[in-house]
Amino acid sequence: MGSSIQLVFGAVPCHYTTTKSYFTRSSSYFSVKNYVKGKWDKDILCEQLKGPVDFQGCLRVQGRGAISRLYSVGKLNRRLETLSCKCQRTESVSQAIVEVGSGKSMNGMSEPSSLQSLEGPKLLNNEKTVITSDDEIAAASEMSDTLQGFGINSIEDEAWNLLRASIVYYCGNPIGTIAANDPSAANILNYDQIFIRDFIPSGMAFLLKGEYDIVRNFILHTLQLQSWEKTMDCHSPGQGLMPASFKVRTVPLDGDDSATEEVLDPDFGEAAIGRVAPVDSGLWWIILLRAYGKFSGDLSVQERVDVQTGIKMILKLCLADGFDMFPTLLVTDGSCMIDRRMGIHGHPLEIQALFYSALLCAREMLVPEEASADLIRALNNRLVALSFHIREYYWIDMRKLNEIYRYTTEEYSYDAVNKFNIYPDQIPPWLVEWMPTTGGYFIGNLQPAHMDFRFFSLGNLWSIISSLATTDQSHAILDLIEAKWEDIVANMPLKICYPALEGEEWQIITGYDPKNTPWSYHNAGAWPTLLWQLTVACIKMNRPEIAENAIKVAERRIARDKWPEYYDTKGARFIGKQARLFQTWSIAGYLVAKLLISNPKAAKKLINVEDSELVNALSNALSANPKKRPRRKLKQSYII
Repeated sequence: MGSSIQLVFGAVPCHYTTTKSYFTRSSSYFSVKNYVKGKWDKDILCEQLKGPVDFQGCLRVQGRGAISRLYSVGKLNRRLETLSCKCQRTESVSQAIVEVGSGKSMNGMSEPSSLQSLEGPKLLNNEKTVITSDDEIAAASEMSDTLQGFGINSIEDEAWNLLRASIVYYCGNPIGTIAANDPSAANILNYDQIFIRDFIPSGMAFLLKGEYDIVRNFILHTLQLQSWEKTMDCHSPGQGLMPASFKVRTVPLDGDDSATEEVLDPDFGEAAIGRVAPVDSGLWWIILLRAYGKFSGDLSVQERVDVQTGIKMILKLCLADGFDMFPTLLVTDGSCMIDRRMGIHGHPLEIQALFYSALLCAREMLVPEEASADLIRALNNRLVALSFHIREYYWIDMRKLNEIYRYTTEEYSYDAVNKFNIYPDQIPPWLVEWMPTTGGYFIGNLQPAHMDFRFFSLGNLWSIISSLATTDQSHAILDLIEAKWEDIVANMPLKICYPALEGEEWQIITGYDPKNTPWSYHNAGAWPTLLWQLTVACIKMNRPEIAENAIKVAERRIARDKWPEYYDTKGARFIGKQARLFQTWSIAGYLVAKLLISNPKAAKKLINVEDSELVNALSNALSANPKKRPRRKLKQSYII
């Protein structure tokens, strides 16, 4: 198995090694009994170890597979890697393990009657026999019966145990979840780090479960990283940038090689593949901050001076004047969930939807004060302009497509219909046949003489959630998803975009990227984590049955496939060729979807609702006469 787990007690590292004990009836009782609620009960554990273990100040647990495989329902027949602690204790772990069949538990007391009356085939005797892959199918039902005796009898139970096993600790407190806990991965890369965007579904799951501390810690510790100096080739980005990810590292104390301390090591993109700054990190941080206040009722966090400063720094970075003529954010390729070269540079929909949502969330949380008046004024102006721009120019349906098909080009006037000089020949052949009679969506990107007609799931779903889309547009997006179910959902929800770049187009746009081959990864791969955004959007529009059907599709195989990062092929039939297993946001996305379906009212805390002032401003903008030449006036500058 070769897995290793490291626990750090206080400032002194304590290494745990694995022994070749296998999953027996006795060891299963030990492991599941004490971890079934997602945490070790140290009092019971110490008692069962027959000696005191110093759990005071335990800082971090990192495992590559021992815990992940332990809770895969139907796969628990794999070997259990028993932790052998080298910390303070009086006796070995092996002395604490007593065979359940003897009628005695590990603390010497009689076993619960539920254990004595387990039905079904007996588990393996306490023998050190490796369970091979050939035995997995036959043993799956046995282990499933055993798990039901412990209350672990569903995909949700497995997912919660896996999610909790991915938690990373810093200074004794939970601070986030690692990106993936794949024991089969030969190269970890940065999947052992805590990503801002990846933690969002994890954070939402914990908030829905009423476990607020980990989200609070995540928010405050990432805020501390915002002010760090970051450079690449002697250049520093603007203040307010949030890191893409960070890692907890144990380093020697200065001047004392025998003592260590834990530090947070952030990555702002200077170590990322392609060296792309994460534009979406700060936007997601603001969205999560608002959600924390809504669920926990603890508004003291968002009212803190340092948190208010952090919000303002992000807003100043996003609202700063530049050369762009549009209210949308101008970004480079790969600056969001699609973090590789995929032709989304410019004004991608995903960034605009998150930007709009973050502006609404920030306006709701900013403490009214005279010093913030100019910032709030600039924020409100941007909201109106951004909403009008996306609704008017990004929207496409059959009527709009026919209008573009008849565009006149090379118009030079203030009342031009084809404002961006889009050539009708840009309409791709696939779209002509693919566009349903009812339904529509926001295109992926808009720039002078260029429209990206691909359907991007996250951008469209978050446009619904944030109310960037009108009510009619929101229903039309869901209509399109239903009409094109076999293309967007297929055998695993949800396609990150549709369709894939193929042939010469793939070669030019991706630069022959071997990871983004057609119908794989970001090039129209299927990402289970998108389930939770789909669920929020469907609940908001009172159409939860769409999300319920997508969840049923995912449940057919996602646990059996070991929670992959993404799926390949047009029908999402294969596990991604380079997909990590036990991907945390695949697990968390499923959990959030299930929790929201069972409690739809909770979704109200995640959506943004337009206020009447913004609606009126948009109505005035839409009803303005486009043929009238605008009167030039001096632009008012705001110091933000």
